[in-house]
Amino acid sequence: MNSQREESWGTRIGLILAMAGNAVGLGNFLRYPVKAVENGGGAFLIPYLVCFLLLGIPLLWMEWAMGRLGGRSGKHSPPLILQTLGKYKFWKYFGVFGIFTNIGVAAYYCYIEAWTLSYAFHSLFQTFHNKTQAQIQNFFSEYLSIFSNQGGFYAEALVMYLVCIALNTWVLSRGLNKGIEKVAKIAMPLLLAFGTLLALRGYTLGKAGSCPDCNAMLGINYLWEPQLGKLTDPKVWLEAAGQIFFTLAVGMGTIHCYAAYLKPKDDIALNAMAAGWMNIFVEIILGTAIVVPIAAGYLGLDWVRENISFSIAFQTMPYLFNQWGAVIATLSGFMWFGLLFFAGITSSLAMGMPWLSFMEDEYNWSRQKAAFSFGFLVLLMGLPTVLFFEKGVFDEYDYWAGTVSLVIFALGETLLFAWFLGVEKGWQELQEGADIHVPRFYKYIFRYITPSILIVVFLASLFTPKANNWESFLQGNWELDEKSIIGKLFHKSIVANRSYYSAYPEAEIEGIISKVNVQGKNVTIIISRSHNSNVARADSLKIQKVYHFENVRRVLVKEGA
Repeated sequence: MNSQREESWGTRIGLILAMAGNAVGLGNFLRYPVKAVENGGGAFLIPYLVCFLLLGIPLLWMEWAMGRLGGRSGKHSPPLILQTLGKYKFWKYFGVFGIFTNIGVAAYYCYIEAWTLSYAFHSLFQTFHNKTQAQIQNFFSEYLSIFSNQGGFYAEALVMYLVCIALNTWVLSRGLNKGIEKVAKIAMPLLLAFGTLLALRGYTLGKAGSCPDCNAMLGINYLWEPQLGKLTDPKVWLEAAGQIFFTLAVGMGTIHCYAAYLKPKDDIALNAMAAGWMNIFVEIILGTAIVVPIAAGYLGLDWVRENISFSIAFQTMPYLFNQWGAVIATLSGFMWFGLLFFAGITSSLAMGMPWLSFMEDEYNWSRQKAAFSFGFLVLLMGLPTVLFFEKGVFDEYDYWAGTVSLVIFALGETLLFAWFLGVEKGWQELQEGADIHVPRFYKYIFRYITPSILIVVFLASLFTPKANNWESFLQGNWELDEKSIIGKLFHKSIVANRSYYSAYPEAEIEGIISKVNVQGKNVTIIISRSHNSNVARADSLKIQKVYHFENVRRVLVKEGA
């Protein structure tokens, strides 16, 4: 008998910590603060909690129930779990989303893990000590530039990426109890401890900088004070639904795999709630108390509103820690990047389980062989994100694997659970061994509300209006955004060389022709740009691009055009 079929979770706390670790990731400390600031601060909290109740909890219960139901039949991977629930082979092939989505996400997610691991060591060795904010920003840029403009090669990012993949592979090869569960029991308490200490500093920092709005409490108040006027903005609701969707790691197939190793009578109703609420606690209690308040304390709330982004964790936080003295800065930096690393690795380990379970179930592979094959696939797919990060490969992986695929898989599994398997059968599975009473109205939420929200989220991603301006969309006067699914498929964001095959070549950049130099049949054209579009003098413009053409028959362009 395959040893995988004999595996089960060692302890209930180990299961909850592993499930919470699957959900608690980098997004809890980085993505949520960014989304909250971008959507009116406290205005984001009410839609966020509403979406947790109507979208997050139902999806958690559905995925736990589907996973344990599949585990009864000895199936532990999304394709085979979905096959046991649906009558058609289509569901098995649809379940492949739950395998390759995880590999695609792990390919770039492990790279972010590498950043956090590198920065934890750099903090420990005081690399950022006495550096200015600009110097720390340049350090991050150089770290990501594997190939420098001078032809140099910076190996650190690549080496740490290989270390992270090797570490994930090794833990996965040790199995459920000795690998994933043991890491979760160590990583999650440390994550909570580090996060709590940093959050306490955020709450007690007060006014630290010299600017008028330099006050940590302004940052905290901004994230918690409700702004009821924002509740009528469709963009805020869509962003809140998206954040709940991604923060709970639903729509990936990882929860199915973890739940498939439960015993038939193990509770899933309370366990799912415990893991979900632990994730919410980390996100809205700890996640809101670190980046935004500390940055607001030294740089001001206005600076936070203008500069908030995912990279603030690496480009700004080390500088802010430096304000606390060398020793405290070292400890704070190590705790900050340490908790990000723990958040990352507990999630990436979960991403490996769908592939491992499938190879063990379908092809009877050993756990070690399956783990090493996962590591190889992640390395093969992830190297382009490392070597060509600045070319946009990372962003493409994140969009298609980490966004679109998740929505499609979650929508499909919800329809399977509510309409093909049947709510009654799914409800019976959820109630089996439950330690809490699940309100009956959730049967209607499973069938109608959750699928409707997912359909809205998918359609909103498909036809996103430009700049997320949903007011213009509702008024019927809107333009398709280049970051929508349709915009991506039709390369709406690519504007360079649209006339490449026409009679007249078109420059890649927009600007003013500041110089046309004709020497026989050879022509040099200099295109420049100015903040004042009415200025056409060459000495007042910044050169953007220089073109050289040979064997030109006729020059059509003129200076000043």
